[in-house]
Amino acid sequence: MSDQGSADGAAVGVLEPGAPSFISYDPAGGGEVATFPETSAEQVRAVVGEARQAFAWWSGLTWAEREQRLRKWAGAITRGLDDLCELMHRENGKPRGDAFLEAFLAIEHIGWAAGHARKVLHPRRVGTGLLMANHAATLEYQPLGVVGVIGPWNYPVFTPMGSIAYALAAGNAVVFKPSEYTTAIGKWIVDAFDQANPDAPHQVLRLITGTGPTGAALCESGVDKIAFTGSARTGRKVMAACAPSLTPVLMECGGKDAMIVAGDADLAKAADAALWGAMSNAGQTCVGIERVYVVDAVKDKFVTELTAQIQKLALAPGEGPDAAYGPMTMPSQIDVVRRHIDDAIAKGGTVVVGGSGAVRAPYVEPTVLLDTPEDSSAVREETFGPTITVKGVRDVEEAIQLANATDYGLGASVFARRGGTAIARRLRSGMTSVNAVIAFAGIPGLPFGGVGESGFGRIHGADGLREFTRPKAITRRRYSTPFEPATFARHPKTFTIMKKYAETRYGRKK
Repeated sequence: MSDQGSADGAAVGVLEPGAPSFISYDPAGGGEVATFPETSAEQVRAVVGEARQAFAWWSGLTWAEREQRLRKWAGAITRGLDDLCELMHRENGKPRGDAFLEAFLAIEHIGWAAGHARKVLHPRRVGTGLLMANHAATLEYQPLGVVGVIGPWNYPVFTPMGSIAYALAAGNAVVFKPSEYTTAIGKWIVDAFDQANPDAPHQVLRLITGTGPTGAALCESGVDKIAFTGSARTGRKVMAACAPSLTPVLMECGGKDAMIVAGDADLAKAADAALWGAMSNAGQTCVGIERVYVVDAVKDKFVTELTAQIQKLALAPGEGPDAAYGPMTMPSQIDVVRRHIDDAIAKGGTVVVGGSGAVRAPYVEPTVLLDTPEDSSAVREETFGPTITVKGVRDVEEAIQLANATDYGLGASVFARRGGTAIARRLRSGMTSVNAVIAFAGIPGLPFGGVGESGFGRIHGADGLREFTRPKAITRRRYSTPFEPATFARHPKTFTIMKKYAETRYGRKK
């Protein structure tokens, strides 16, 4: 699949003269990666219509047939992994190692969704209870139809795959709009599906390319669900566009994830995890660590350990295999990071590493801010850059209160030798890792999603498969009884018998 790695205009399709188009750029060097057509609203509706035809075929396949085709897709991505990682490095800017890890996890999720769809979604018998004992009850999960997926730029393979793979495994067709910043990557994974299934009579995974108007057109195109990943602000616009048609939405929005470091924590491991959670992918991770609350008794040791580990990083950005981070993918995000750093310093935060001088577009060097006031933008707003705030707290109880004092609720982390799980349960977040960071994202069987400003709905795991289905309840009368309650011809003693049943089962005083 090396031909996809080039992602040139010819591979995308011939652009009509004068037709609207856009360019994706290399965030490190600024060079052009590819030119893509701006898909119009009329074209989006046509693609959705074709996807609906593909859905009729795809949903009619057996579980095993869909699993086989999805596994072929995973195989095609695996064989083209080097090309994909190179393209991710070029168009997104992340180091090749980060690109490999992201792509590997995406492949794992395809395999899990394909292999577990039947077990999770197949029809099953449901108990009827004594009153309806003469009926059989069945619950099944039917695919929705056509699912629209609007993907992000920070994890352009792993994140949308949590919707695409699970929606396909559940029997849906998918229309995918990748971010305009990483469109070549989105096209690559769609092409991989087609190349892995050359005998398919329909394209069950379709690509549309464009900027905001194309995404809005997808919301208004009559799809059966929209799966969106991005900021809460854009998420509200997506919901507004979907509201007139009552199109259901899945919202995967931002986070302001906290780490709690207890007094008995392994400080070296906690510092290593905080560093990775905050700085990997240049901090452009919705479940990355942005705030650390560490018990005062070990605060100084933690900060010393964190600083020492940062100094060991290969901080010079570049092409080498040891590069720790890449450029900021979206240029406007650099201004957000700069504003947060400056505001933290102005309000009394202490710079331990980095600071205002760390912002050198298109790169931002790691920045650690100590005891930043809780009302600063660096603590209240999602930074989405390689920065982290560290604050000392009296005890774990205060740490929990501060960690929960946010409108976001996506992920979290706890480091403690004892009681870590109990702390995790009290954090207002959709996911929490104990003595690790972001571990939940690498376990396909766990649901992924948040609360509050972080969105709603779940991808991954059994919940992620059910997210792209509608539950269907079916009852079937097996035989008649002389005491049917739901008929005007019921026996006069029917309610007497029902009352006696209720008194026997529920009415006794304890």
